[in-house]
Amino acid sequence: MNKHSDDSLDDISRRTLDHYDRHAQQFFAGTIDHDVSQNVAALLEAIAGPGPFTLLDLGCGPGRDLKTFSALGHRAIGLDGSSEFVAMARAWSGCEVWRQDFLHLDLPKKMFDGVYANASLFHVPSVALPGVLAALHDTLKPGGVLFSSNPRGHNEEGWSGPRYGSWYDYPTWERHLVAAGFLPIRHYYRPEGLPREQQPWLASLWRKANVNERTEGSDNPS
Repeated sequence: MNKHSDDSLDDISRRTLDHYDRHAQQFFAGTIDHDVSQNVAALLEAIAGPGPFTLLDLGCGPGRDLKTFSALGHRAIGLDGSSEFVAMARAWSGCEVWRQDFLHLDLPKKMFDGVYANASLFHVPSVALPGVLAALHDTLKPGGVLFSSNPRGHNEEGWSGPRYGSWYDYPTWERHLVAAGFLPIRHYYRPEGLPREQQPWLASLWRKANVNERTEGSDNPS
């Protein structure tokens, strides 16, 4: 996998989304039964205060987890760049779903208690990641929580077949999130109960600082 050179960021995004548009039904069938209850619970447990919460499912795909959040009594809004996924998620979950490319996010300020990014942020090219994380930071309420789960690696980046991805280790991922103003809560590897070499997923939770808190190594309030 070679790091992108001449590929424009928009072209990278377009090609990756085109793959999901063309394989939306297969993706739905292949992921609808995946057990991500650990991730759902991790986000909800990390948000301070009583629910129900207002949640953004970033890269919601066909709407599996949107439906779960809604069934738990929360206001869940989905977002995806694939037009096929947006239509499927609306139909499957009954939730509001926004069609937006991650590279051109237009999100309301301080709206969400939590952002749930399950297997989605790794598609963002590293050069564009600071801008995406800044948009997510801005859309969270003070004290709000970002959950992410990405396939882990050794900081490789490039094409894997028809999809673009970045495979981070935890220290590098932490540097990106802290630079964006987030405070680390905790991280873990999935699936549960297996040796580390059989846990390809890195899950992590991050909090937007309250007014009087500062991120480690930062001189600016969050």
